[in-house]
Amino acid sequence: MAVSNSNSSEHVRPFNNYKETIDYLYARLPMFTRIGAAAIKPDLTNTLKLCERIDNPQNKFKSIHIAGTNGKGSTSHMLAAILQTAGYKTGLYTSPHLKDFRERIRLNGEMIPEHRVVDFVNGQQSNIEEIDPSFFEVTVALAFDFFANEQVDIAVIEVGLGGRLDSTNIITPLVSVITNIGYDHVNILGDTLPKIASEKAGIIKSGVPVVVGEKHPETAATFFEKSKSTKSKLVNASEEWQITKSIHQDLNQFLKLELKKTEINKSPLSLKEVDLDLTGSYQLKNLATVLSSVSELKLAGFDISDEHIRLALKSVKMLTGLQGRWHILSQKPLIVCDTGHNEDGIHEVLKNINDQEFHKLHMVIGMVKDKEISKILKLLPKNATYYFCNPDMPRAKTAMELKEEAHVLGLIGNNFESVAAALRAAKAAASENDLIFIGGSTFVVAEIL
Repeated sequence: MAVSNSNSSEHVRPFNNYKETIDYLYARLPMFTRIGAAAIKPDLTNTLKLCERIDNPQNKFKSIHIAGTNGKGSTSHMLAAILQTAGYKTGLYTSPHLKDFRERIRLNGEMIPEHRVVDFVNGQQSNIEEIDPSFFEVTVALAFDFFANEQVDIAVIEVGLGGRLDSTNIITPLVSVITNIGYDHVNILGDTLPKIASEKAGIIKSGVPVVVGEKHPETAATFFEKSKSTKSKLVNASEEWQITKSIHQDLNQFLKLELKKTEINKSPLSLKEVDLDLTGSYQLKNLATVLSSVSELKLAGFDISDEHIRLALKSVKMLTGLQGRWHILSQKPLIVCDTGHNEDGIHEVLKNINDQEFHKLHMVIGMVKDKEISKILKLLPKNATYYFCNPDMPRAKTAMELKEEAHVLGLIGNNFESVAAALRAAKAAASENDLIFIGGSTFVVAEIL
């Protein structure tokens, strides 16, 4: 049960059910997914105030904190699956959700019960009205309160956006993880890789080891200097693990692993191969990040065996509910969706598309207005047929505007009134040997799922 302050009795109207509660949160609080940067509060003040009112739950459980431009969701879910398999009571906080708000907050893979959301909001409504937080700030407080009351052994906490000023950054984790750095949300985080890296590096805490997934020449110095100033051990996963894909089947990929021999490499793991149920080629990079992070958890005293890792990685989706990462919806024609939506994410999607055998390519594409759309469109193949659409949200770029911008760049197709209509048209046009890809925005994928 959420702890509430003495003002909770001032509620005008308690919520009777989950739908009422969620409708209140969506209507009352500014949401980044709906309105963009205007929903972001520029510091941690509101989150700290909310958590102080509920007895600072963020200090009552162990955690691992994960930031990065791409891959942080997959990395979070893999780590949660491994910890669950090792027998630890594991919380998982991620965002955004695809279908149900409760996807953001999980305990051993199960979504937070509806009544716990209702109880928390009823207990904190007066604080919400007084403090006027964002949707994300309330969600973070709810997650931390839930994990503390459930007495989790550890919680895997994914950053929402950036790192330094993200609401999740009030925790002091056992390990900080930064998957990679790329261009995304440049209007908020900065327009150079070092600037973006500096924001992500804001999650590095004094004396807490940090794992960096991909070492990049433009950002390596940022992480080195930050870890040096905080006296934090720095591990570059890409220098610790060599991972190659040996066999790729429809629903799994079999990977061979090699622990690189270096003077500073003291990983307690001895894995040589794993079978992973996440099939995107970009998961090779994420897996290296996961293994280096598990090594740090083992050094911190967690009892995680190689067998725990192998068992967990076979069943990440089943154990954690992960969706939307090179997600195969059907065969003949092959229909795939993926939430990759920035330049680096689209590069990885295109690698996966090029790995497939197909006759014609059909692309169901929608985007949001505050992305650098022209840079992404320039990456897309000109030999595909396009079905332009927009997710049902205020931030969406209209399908007509997207089609017009794409046509200038040689991407040919029609616009549709909805994501569902675009997919219906693609299915009608495709033969069984074709590939239909759905993406461009997390919210396009959410509507399909």
